[in-house]
Amino acid sequence: MNDQTAQFAVASAHDTRRRIFAIVGASSGNLVEWFDFYVYSFTALYFAPSFFPSGNTTTQLLNTAGVFAAGFLMRPIGGWFFGRLADKRGRRTAMMISVFMMCGGSLVIAMLPTYAQIGALAPSLLLFARLLQGLSVGGEYGTSATYMSEVALKGRRGFFASFQYVTLIGGQLCALLVLVILQQALTTEELKAWGWRVPFVIGAMAALISLYLRKSLDETTTAATRQRKEAGTLRGLWEHKTAFMTVLGFTAGGSLIFYTFTTYMQKYLVNTAGMHAKTASSVMTAALFVYMLMQPVFGALSDRIGRRRSMLCFGLFATLGTVPLLHALKDVTSPYAAFALVVVALAIVSFYTSISGLIKAEMFPPQVRALGVGLSYAVANAIFGGSAEYVALWLKQAGLESMFFWYVTAMCAIAGLVSLRMRDPSTDGYLRHEP
Repeated sequence: MNDQTAQFAVASAHDTRRRIFAIVGASSGNLVEWFDFYVYSFTALYFAPSFFPSGNTTTQLLNTAGVFAAGFLMRPIGGWFFGRLADKRGRRTAMMISVFMMCGGSLVIAMLPTYAQIGALAPSLLLFARLLQGLSVGGEYGTSATYMSEVALKGRRGFFASFQYVTLIGGQLCALLVLVILQQALTTEELKAWGWRVPFVIGAMAALISLYLRKSLDETTTAATRQRKEAGTLRGLWEHKTAFMTVLGFTAGGSLIFYTFTTYMQKYLVNTAGMHAKTASSVMTAALFVYMLMQPVFGALSDRIGRRRSMLCFGLFATLGTVPLLHALKDVTSPYAAFALVVVALAIVSFYTSISGLIKAEMFPPQVRALGVGLSYAVANAIFGGSAEYVALWLKQAGLESMFFWYVTAMCAIAGLVSLRMRDPSTDGYLRHEP
């Protein structure tokens, strides 16, 4: 009996180590993908004049935000393509292809000639590279969220699956950190001339390392599941249309407020609050670091109180807090006050982001899980998350900036109402029966 107990303990410890290694392996690619994607947003202040030379700062940022949003429009295609690939050919294969594609997009941007060199072809090629990256990220979210949810330990899935957003935020944080280092090492003129290209080169090289790491991951689906007739098909997904529409409902508000207080916030502090670009970068670097550390805490909380209650907390606090927080940040003068306000906002967002991928995965069966997670997320994210900067800047240019605050609030209220109507997937979802 003692021998059997010892063997079981060894097997259990080995399984735990294997699952943790899988989380780390999947996370490495996730970090690289999002680093590459967000480098664009954080360096836009410096390369915008090189590709869109005419107009004032807001107009140039509006143009780069438009290209940023266009990348999001490829996400539904990426969510469908890679979701189908992951459900029919395996999660590992899909994750390897997506990170390789991101590498290519970063290399293209790093080597792009400017508008002064090749004219209108420069912004066109920039758009092409962003579309390629959008396709990649559209596939990355669904496949990595699905994979990490499937390998996470039962009973602690909220905690382990939260590391998807740890690495997603880590990608943003690394992008900001690289920018801060470049800002200290180079002059503004050097950053505008060539320094903005350096992060894209770093991202492309890191993607190759991630590609190597992902080759060693175990597959989480069985051959029988992948060979099912409905695996990875829209027809099979339509059998779970209620889950699909539910995910659309709360992802719209979740994505919108996430991008408002992360990627757009740096520009908001510079363009609206009048903060120096270097100071704004430092504030957001510190805030994102705290935000990253929050994810496992809020993920573990969801294991105790349930996913539905976590989502209800998100909907309630985001609805009540968005307008006051954005108004306070609009008039902020102290970087310390700005940091505190952004951290409060990101704590509210953490109720959603810490379980974002997991709650979606728990709502779909394995044969259409990657497709269901990826496509539903990508559609809502493309429409609402990807357009956040563009809508905010357009309303600012029109003199209606406060309208954006209420727009975010309304979408978060909808997310709360959708969460109120849904069952708790942590106790009544498909993953509850899986090891």
